[in-house]
Amino acid sequence: MAGRERPLHIRVWEFDSMCRLADHMMSILGRAELFDYYYSFTIPKLGKEFDLLRIGAESVINIELKSGTVSVEQIARQLELNRYYLAFLGRTVRSYTYLSEDDRLVRMTNKGRVIDAEWDELAQDIASQQDIYRGNIEDLFKEEEYIISPLTDPDRFLRGDYFLTSGQRDIERKILRNIKDSKRLFQGFTGSPGTGKTLLLYDIAMALSRRQRVCILHCGSFPVEMKELDDVLKRIDFRRSEDLPDLDMSVYSALLVDEGHRMGADILERVRSMGMEYDISVIFSYDSEECIAPEEMAADIVSDIERLDGYELYRLTNRIRTNRELSSFAHLVLHNEHNRFRSYSTAVSVAYAEDEGEMELILDGYRAMGYTFIYDESDRTSGNLLRGVNDVSISEVTCKELDKVVMLIDGGFYYDERGYLRSINSGDGRVRRLFSGLSRARNALAVIVVDNPPVLDSVLRLASAFRERE
Repeated sequence: MAGRERPLHIRVWEFDSMCRLADHMMSILGRAELFDYYYSFTIPKLGKEFDLLRIGAESVINIELKSGTVSVEQIARQLELNRYYLAFLGRTVRSYTYLSEDDRLVRMTNKGRVIDAEWDELAQDIASQQDIYRGNIEDLFKEEEYIISPLTDPDRFLRGDYFLTSGQRDIERKILRNIKDSKRLFQGFTGSPGTGKTLLLYDIAMALSRRQRVCILHCGSFPVEMKELDDVLKRIDFRRSEDLPDLDMSVYSALLVDEGHRMGADILERVRSMGMEYDISVIFSYDSEECIAPEEMAADIVSDIERLDGYELYRLTNRIRTNRELSSFAHLVLHNEHNRFRSYSTAVSVAYAEDEGEMELILDGYRAMGYTFIYDESDRTSGNLLRGVNDVSISEVTCKELDKVVMLIDGGFYYDERGYLRSINSGDGRVRRLFSGLSRARNALAVIVVDNPPVLDSVLRLASAFRERE
């Protein structure tokens, strides 16, 4: 069996390996139906692949296939990584690797050692499994269990209880190689909210700090979790962008800039000049805001970053922390393009209030259902409301995600002829802040349109199109 809607391509050597493996099991067990595995399953969005998986009620058997010479260290790293991902199923994990060239079977012990295994051991593990799962394997794996935000899950980050996706690992390898070879003074990566930029940046900082101190310059708010990380990580200093003029950059080997799209031109120029003066690596992380109308950009700081001399840009493409339907809906609210609808999620909801009184009643209903109201403190409609216990300002959710989010779209917004959501006061930042808040939703997203029938009509058509695709 393989993952849903994925074409199955079996390499010749893998087919031969599985035949030899099956022959060994048949000689011991004598029952072909016991060799019932998911083949070449990849966890969606994470890029983590398993050669063979057999999932029972209480245990999981994982067998990796190798043809050529592979070191014990390589086998151990792969099986350890596999065990990490499979542990979230809440079952005992039995980890094997079959080296077909030598017709040799090895396994990983509970203490993480790789040792030679007998065929009888694997046969016993197979025969002892009960209630074998044969459903859609993707339903067992939830990406949000694996991908963390250092600021939402600081304890897990400090314990190293996470792994990067293949895309993140590839970008990190290239950035670290550039630093080692001294080929790039300025480099960075961009992606939509939820693509794991902050985790990647912090992991790069951890790698660099093993040799010298580094500084993470944060251009958004400075939440308490960031202060906690700063207190614990002695070789990484977390600083606000406004602290930059007073920093002694000579003590750092690298400057890592988070939320770079929020920095002003003066901060960027200081970062550039400090990088040149002290000859240190500067790594930028910033949001891709392609769904926002160019006129709503108060300053095109992203273009200025990417015009830095010798700048090397990498892109994170897959959202990994947020439901893909919510991501699609949030993007379409900002840029209502035709024929770009995605499958509908019941986690998307739209409400309408004719005035602020109705808005308060509807908002209280969402609060009662566990939604977090993200308000724009600089906006009259949401900024002057009575605060609920769990309400948060848009400036307080930087680099975080929330299970359920509700936000307001009032009469200060409209759609232009190109389908972009615009603010009546163009360039005041409201559209960008709305997008930032909508992108914080992990499991459910609600929009309350207030006294704005034209926008309501467009948003409802979006929601209706989603429903039709269900």
